[in-house]
Amino acid sequence: MPESFVRVAYPIPLEETFWYRNSGPARVEIGVRVEAPLRKRPKATGYVVEVVEAFSENQPASSVPQDLPQDLARLDPDKIRDILRVVDTEPLFDPETLALGRWLAAMYHCSLGEALSAMLPSARRERQEVAEEFDEVELSRTPLVLTSGQKAALDGILSEPEGMFYLYGPTGTGKTEVFLQLAEATLAQGRGVLYLVPEIALTRQVEQDVRARFGARCAIIHSRLTPSHKLAEWRRIAKSEARIVVGARSAVFAPISDLGLIIIDEEHDSGYKSGTTPRYHARQVAMHRARLAQARIVMGSATPSPEAWQACGEGHMRRFSLTDRPAGGSFPDIRIIDMRGRQSLISEELAQALRDAKSAGRQSILFLNRRGFARTLICQTCGAEVLCRHCSVPLTYHKASGRLVCHYCGYSEPKPEACPDCGSLDLVWASYGTERIEEELDEHFPGMSHARLDTDTASAKGALEDTLRAFRDGEIDLLVGTQMVAKGLNFPGVRVVGILMADQGLSMPDFRAAERVFSLIVQVAGRAGRHRPDGLVFVQTRKPESPVIRLAAAGDVSVFLERELEARRQLEFPPAARLCRVVFRSRSSRCARDEASKCAAAARLIVQNPAFADIAVLGPSECPLAIVADNHRYQLIFRARRFSDLQRFVKVFRHSIDPVSSVYLEIDIDPVQMM
Repeated sequence: MPESFVRVAYPIPLEETFWYRNSGPARVEIGVRVEAPLRKRPKATGYVVEVVEAFSENQPASSVPQDLPQDLARLDPDKIRDILRVVDTEPLFDPETLALGRWLAAMYHCSLGEALSAMLPSARRERQEVAEEFDEVELSRTPLVLTSGQKAALDGILSEPEGMFYLYGPTGTGKTEVFLQLAEATLAQGRGVLYLVPEIALTRQVEQDVRARFGARCAIIHSRLTPSHKLAEWRRIAKSEARIVVGARSAVFAPISDLGLIIIDEEHDSGYKSGTTPRYHARQVAMHRARLAQARIVMGSATPSPEAWQACGEGHMRRFSLTDRPAGGSFPDIRIIDMRGRQSLISEELAQALRDAKSAGRQSILFLNRRGFARTLICQTCGAEVLCRHCSVPLTYHKASGRLVCHYCGYSEPKPEACPDCGSLDLVWASYGTERIEEELDEHFPGMSHARLDTDTASAKGALEDTLRAFRDGEIDLLVGTQMVAKGLNFPGVRVVGILMADQGLSMPDFRAAERVFSLIVQVAGRAGRHRPDGLVFVQTRKPESPVIRLAAAGDVSVFLERELEARRQLEFPPAARLCRVVFRSRSSRCARDEASKCAAAARLIVQNPAFADIAVLGPSECPLAIVADNHRYQLIFRARRFSDLQRFVKVFRHSIDPVSSVYLEIDIDPVQMM
């Protein structure tokens, strides 16, 4: 006879959970992983979310429990299968984490198992030597002296025991020091701290600052950790051995007891949004956790998101503004360079500034939000582009490997000698990437040491950290990079920043396109002049009259955001409304299109109910990226002014449709990109 029954949730797109017997000698607890047969699969790993003891201590073995859950009581006891193995010796999650998982599943319309899988580390065993690689960090527990603006923000936030706050200020105005002193005050009260950053590159720098201030009380969670290392850090946090957690998006689920403060650095960044199920936004999850814990949540950025700016304006969040650069620098001189009619990748003005910086013993950064050597190979005879065979996007040429690569599915092929369509040999590059910039530097700046920082060069273990360390130590004159160099990094030696193809992205079919371009320009420009008052920024563009470019170069954040908010109100886009994007993808274009049409009809039938009068159904239409990895993609957009109405509608919609097995549905609440 079984000792207990266990309910198991699996990380699959199925809301159903499954009951099993535990006939073994070991007691199974809520929060452990188990292996068990799942339908036709002989073995699958799932999470124990409920345990029902089959017998009490005083019950005879022949008696039957009377208080079983209804779905368990309806089962034939002889058909309940046994678990095969208990994976964990101690639980991965507690009731509080399980409750968060249930909220996540309901909020983002996925299964409980999928939610838990996104939240929890996946390793089978933990690494023991977690902290060895950080032994070289020198502890410095003395906080810096604050400016009047920093002190006013610190005192104002600490004057309230809980609530939402925003720390706004141009780059280099000392937001990090305020965050660190808030963390110190929270730890002194015996409460835990969560410090979120959007980029791995940022994680390392913040990690060093936090470890220098707080030592072994700090834990790190981000995607570059090995699974075993991540599990070890998770255990330290759960045991309260670490009281301040630094990490990227997934760190928002860290099991911090008595959470007192959540910091969201660079809150505007799209890196906080998950691109896989569940498609959660770490900012929303953090706000939910802060409410439950009655904690303070402090967001910060030099370029706030329109959503946060509006929340501050409406009084939902208290905003504090910083204006001075405490390190002694000043805001850089920003110049717009009109690149129309020019053939060079680097303008004469920028080239001379790079040489002057080198002569003065200073450093420079060149930013281009495109990796690879060249973006598009075009035939000048027939006009055809060399496209990915599996996606509706051009292939990017990587000169180091000599191959054309798709940045969406990973497909690659050798560079063709002739046009695949007409056979012409007249093939030319229509655009360029960071790898091409490096070649330009070799040709025209032979005495200047340089390095490239993008996902290609940073993929090797330790490469990211080594490059940033070398640049910080002055061993590199010029750093070429993508978004990895765009924000958060503080290099005292940087005098010149060049932003290449600054208008790239403005023509993207996405309502957030202007917001992204503006933010990138302002953030990258902020790398210059952080410690000396002589920073120079060159914004190279073929659209010098664009209001987005001009406002970014002028640093008019509030003007841009007010204009953007007004445009969003006119178009009924977030934050004036809330959206849900449903993507239908299939190997068959016809299946994806037909399923999207069928579901659109079902949605329009539902909105005839007066209870859903607030819902607008947009589409179906082909996604801007129509094919990715051989999957044809169509989309529906649901829009509502009230989020509660949208959530209720999506729940009804999900249960009213029955997609064919050849079509996969992606449900994205509050999408941050529409491609």
